[in-house]
Amino acid sequence: MSKINKLGYKIAVSGVVVVLLWIGFFKFTPSEAVGIKPYVENHFLMSWMYKVLSVQIVSNIIGLFEIIVGIGLIWSLFKPQVGKIFGWASVVIFGTTLSFLLTTPGINKIIDGVPATDFFVLKDIMALGISLMVVYNEAGLVEK
Repeated sequence: MSKINKLGYKIAVSGVVVVLLWIGFFKFTPSEAVGIKPYVENHFLMSWMYKVLSVQIVSNIIGLFEIIVGIGLIWSLFKPQVGKIFGWASVVIFGTTLSFLLTTPGINKIIDGVPATDFFVLKDIMALGISLMVVYNEAGLVEK
C-alpha cells in the first residue's frame, strides 16, 4: 500500500472513530435516548430491548457498544490483528443504522417533489464502506 493510501486509510478510520465515540458518548444523554427511540422501537432486531429495559438503559448499551468499537478501531491501527473483529463490529453498527431506512415509519418522504429521508443516516454509507476496508486491510489481505 502506498504512503498516500496508508494516510488516507488512517484518516478515514479516524473519521469513523470520531463519529462512533462522539455519538456513543451522546447516547448517554436523555435527549439522544429519546431521539433514537423511534428507530430502535421499530427495528425487528432491536425492539425487544424496550420490553425489558428503560429508554435510557437501551441508549446507554448502544452507546457503550459504539464506544468500545471506536476504541477497537483505534487499536486496530496499531495492532492489525484486532481490525477484523472491530471492523466487523462496526459493519454491524452501520449496517443496522442503515437498515433504519427500511424499518422506521415515516423516515422516507417526498419534499417538494424530491425523495428525502433523515439524511444523518446516510453518512453511514461511507462508514460502512470504511468498516469493510478495516476488515479487508487488517485481515492481512492487502499488499504490504
